[in-house]
Amino acid sequence: MKFKLTLASALLISGCSLAPKSPPENTTKSKQPNVLILIADDMGYSDIGAFGSEIQTPNIDSLAKEGISFSNFHVGAACSPTRTMLISGVDNHLAGLGNMHEILADNQFGKPGYEGHLNNSVVSIATLLKDAGYHTYMAGKWHLGGTKESIPYARGFEESFALAESGADNWVEMPYAPMYKRVHYFENEHEVSLPTKDYYSSDFYTQRIIDNIESNRKDGKPFLAWVGFQAVHYPHQAPKAFIDKYNGVYDAGWKELRQSRLQRQKAMGLIPENVVLDEKFEKTSVKDWQLPDWSALSDEEKKFNARRMQTYAGMADNMDHNIGKILSYLEKIGELDNTLIIFMSDNGADPNLLSSQEAFRPWYKKNYPYTYIEDYQGDYSTMGQKGSYTDYGPGWAATANTPNSYFKTFSTEGGLRVPFIARFPGKIKANSKSKTFAFVKDIYPTILEVTGIKKPGNTYRGRKIHQPDGVSAWSVLTGKAENIHSESEAIGYELAGSSAIFQGKYKLSINPPPKGNGQWELYDISIDPSELHNLAAQMPELVAKLTKAYTKYEKDNALVPVPEGYNPLEQVLKNSKRAH
Repeated sequence: MKFKLTLASALLISGCSLAPKSPPENTTKSKQPNVLILIADDMGYSDIGAFGSEIQTPNIDSLAKEGISFSNFHVGAACSPTRTMLISGVDNHLAGLGNMHEILADNQFGKPGYEGHLNNSVVSIATLLKDAGYHTYMAGKWHLGGTKESIPYARGFEESFALAESGADNWVEMPYAPMYKRVHYFENEHEVSLPTKDYYSSDFYTQRIIDNIESNRKDGKPFLAWVGFQAVHYPHQAPKAFIDKYNGVYDAGWKELRQSRLQRQKAMGLIPENVVLDEKFEKTSVKDWQLPDWSALSDEEKKFNARRMQTYAGMADNMDHNIGKILSYLEKIGELDNTLIIFMSDNGADPNLLSSQEAFRPWYKKNYPYTYIEDYQGDYSTMGQKGSYTDYGPGWAATANTPNSYFKTFSTEGGLRVPFIARFPGKIKANSKSKTFAFVKDIYPTILEVTGIKKPGNTYRGRKIHQPDGVSAWSVLTGKAENIHSESEAIGYELAGSSAIFQGKYKLSINPPPKGNGQWELYDISIDPSELHNLAAQMPELVAKLTKAYTKYEKDNALVPVPEGYNPLEQVLKNSKRAH
């Protein structure tokens, strides 16, 4: 297997070493398979080449070509709920992240399942594999807790370097938003500071995971490696060479780019031929979440916004470049084909422009000299570099999510449906695709089946836990079955009042104001990912059945509903003051 990376280009572009200078000695293949989990942050459904993008992601695309792609894979609509279910196999409301800590409603503080960190009622996949003799490594964004009981080192990772918060600046040790007084990094059990020289988040996390694997390679034990990239969460930042690669690519705007991605997706067979795009996103009453008209922008605004998308693309491109380093290293030591590799995003694209909030503007003005169009004075060459805060708004976020509707935190396909790729030669057939519904909780039992480790019951090592309840996807990954879940099984989901229940090809969902109209809506998501055709009035019996199933889901998972009038944007501001 050849990846789009050479040692010379790695040294030239990133300044990081690819692997030991001399070939490794005594290379042996582990008897049990390794597991590598690669998590992109806030990456939209269409942001990689294998899912229709113009962004150059040859290494991720290679995983798709030599593995399986899921076009109907769903997660939570925000980072920590997804990561909670991924690592525990348990619904986030039971495992401690019933809501994002940053947007916890007033009535949720202090309630069981809403601790704001991964609680002790679950056992992590890292703990299970470590107890079974695996080395366990983690590098990158964690966002599952920053206390000594909830950091990666305490949850089964023998070696870790973790960002505790939801995000941070990618160049220096600094928060990306005023809701955080500071950011916290942990190396194993100790809080540490970032290097002050030659640091960039994706480069650093990549080299750390390679170093971890190399440090124990000769003992022959298998490993679990978990890499949580900050890419492409804002602030969008990347080495300038990666951003400049996309000069001119986005000058035509988001409307044309959405259409070109849509056509590529249809040609790839990812979506049905009759899918069309929602051009305006008018269901939400928040103007900042509706799609602006590119043609109405001034020439200078178009130039500014095109560079914003370039920066985002450069950040994604750099992440792919770093994934190439990991894959090349595994190939060099003879472990690439003995590793189950999973690539996924934690939720859909984020349209929010935190820097546009009047309450936050003074903070951004103080901490990021380059944030607003007037700061650049027509020269956008510093965008994405140190001192620059870059986000991109709903037009580009909608493009990232093509063809799915709406965004991160919504219970729409744009919030919940993300790219998922798995590679394991000899087990998973190359260049295969699956359209079956899959959910993030299914990854936990899949990993256990692949590694031959028994799934825990209601207790683990004498401690009572919530039993993981996902379904292994291994039979689908290996081509022995077409579906993971039965047509009658109902899978529930909720975050901050936005809720959904999946069954077969249907999804019943609700988004309360200001995101939506507060009404249950029914869609056949197998043919309508844009969610333009609400079937609720035509299928009242199915609506009643799924509503009943959702009520059961609420009870089984001890949901604490947000109060009437809850607004996540307002809650961010409120909780920001509480944090200080």
